Amino acid sequence: MATSKKGDKAKIHDLLFQALETEMGGIEVYTAALSCATNEDLAKEWQGYLDETTTHKQVLLTVFEELGLDPNEEVPSREVVRHHGKSLVAAIELAKTGGDPAAAQIVAAECVVLAETKDHQNWELIGLVADKLSGAEAKVLKKAYDAVEKDEDHHLYHTMGWSRELWIEALGFPAVLPPPEEVKKVESAIGASRAEQNREKML
Repeated sequence: MATSKKGDKAKIHDLLFQALETEMGGIEVYTAALSCATNEDLAKEWQGYLDETTTHKQVLLTVFEELGLDPNEEVPSREVVRHHGKSLVAAIELAKTGGDPAAAQIVAAECVVLAETKDHQNWELIGLVADKLSGAEAKVLKKAYDAVEKDEDHHLYHTMGWSRELWIEALGFPAVLPPPEEVKKVESAIGASRAEQNREKML
């Protein structure tokens, strides 16, 4: 079915509701993850991400205000996203009861990666919508995207690095901590791939 260049407004708004719910859930996920962070560098990193995620929520609330949307409106997709977020928090809390702080920290890192994968995609799509639309709505979305996108790349690729290196350490092999993504200040998928490929040289 052909779609217009104006896009599907209902679906665009649905994406924004999902994005807001993702940020709200992300705040809960980072709060839970921080309670498992035994590595001081990781704890500092996640505290920064929590602060940024709180800011991203406010950026979206501004978008909602400027577009005349009700941030409290319940749409079916929000319930699904909320369920995902609460499930990740539950997984972190379950890991904490296992009595192995190192294992719980890995679970927390994996849960952050899962949460940030959805979050990252939301913002990529918001950026796409901003590019495809024109007029006031495009400007509002572009401003929000520009304010957030670099943070989202950082959150996803750096935590993926932490998760990998913590696993390698747990498996009994030399790990690069903080991970190469952190040291090389990776901000893209290509950069993350290069950092991972060069990790052996950093041991």
